[in-house]
Amino acid sequence: MIKKMLKELNLPSPLEVGGKRAETVEEWQRVRPAVLKIMQECEYGYIPDAPERISFNVVEDDPIRYCAGKAAYMELEAVCTVNGEEFKFPFTYVYPKKGGKFKTFVHINFRPDVPDKYMPTEEIIDNGFACASFCYQNVTSDDGDFTNGLAGVIYKSNARTAYSPGKIAMWAWAAMRVMDFLQTRDEVDKENICVCGHSRLGKTALLTAAIDERFAAVHSNCSGCSGDSLNRGKSEGNETIGDIIDRFEFWFCENYKNFYGKDDETPFEQHFLSALIAPRRLHIASAKEDIWAGPKLEFLFCAASSEVYELYGKKGFVYENEDFLKAGKHLNEGDVGLCFREGRHYFSRDDWHGLFDFMNK
Repeated sequence: MIKKMLKELNLPSPLEVGGKRAETVEEWQRVRPAVLKIMQECEYGYIPDAPERISFNVVEDDPIRYCAGKAAYMELEAVCTVNGEEFKFPFTYVYPKKGGKFKTFVHINFRPDVPDKYMPTEEIIDNGFACASFCYQNVTSDDGDFTNGLAGVIYKSNARTAYSPGKIAMWAWAAMRVMDFLQTRDEVDKENICVCGHSRLGKTALLTAAIDERFAAVHSNCSGCSGDSLNRGKSEGNETIGDIIDRFEFWFCENYKNFYGKDDETPFEQHFLSALIAPRRLHIASAKEDIWAGPKLEFLFCAASSEVYELYGKKGFVYENEDFLKAGKHLNEGDVGLCFREGRHYFSRDDWHGLFDFMNK
């Protein structure tokens, strides 16, 4: 059933971007840069270059009391030199005190709070993970103002071009800077760092992992249109490219506007992002009542993602036809995982526990 649904959508394949289908990992690796170019030039824009210099200031360090003494809490500031100008943004880092190496999340969040309604920090610690997080608007505002924060530095003397980064690419850049910090920490299991985010920040997490191969995994939570939902085959109530451009065109590059009203005709598809992430691990959370995000197309996104994983000899997305849109089950047996739950658009406790399960497979 699922394979038939995918066939009827007539999806473009990332393996065929070069005109001839890549049949081996070596052939795919030669095609991969062209796929990355497509996603940057058609949708998100080219992500800013890494800073010329970066350092980290410790603003607060509490190694004693946090989470009843189970965890250490740090508040930090990333100090970056970008285009010769200093740019700073704050982030936090919490890790278990019990000793050892810890799988770690980089959570791109809507607020700076620790814990937060989208981030149960003590529960993350109790399950044996560390977590670094930052508020996306401390990097640059979530609007069409390109004069503040990182946007103000990048565009200080330059106008936006067709392929210049939108706000999603800038938030992704900041997640990479938090990764720079984690590379300095002895307690971090550097082979198991996962970037995660909800909604627009789930889109950001996908782009982050597609570009930065230091991330071993990514969790996209209900990111829907222009994230973890396919463009083709949308039903009534699903967000379209036109809808998202009307409200949030500043998230993307200017060139994305060319696909307004052309969801079924894009020369790319959203699973091109998962192709760029492969063979690293991909986890999606979707909700039954989150119709705007397109739960059906989020499930099919996972299924479509398998082809590149399978090229690497990985399992890809493991499911049975009867799993389709069946809430309450963690489909985490492959390198592409899905948690489909009851409820609405939210980064829930259930989503976190599905992610814990996936990271521990």
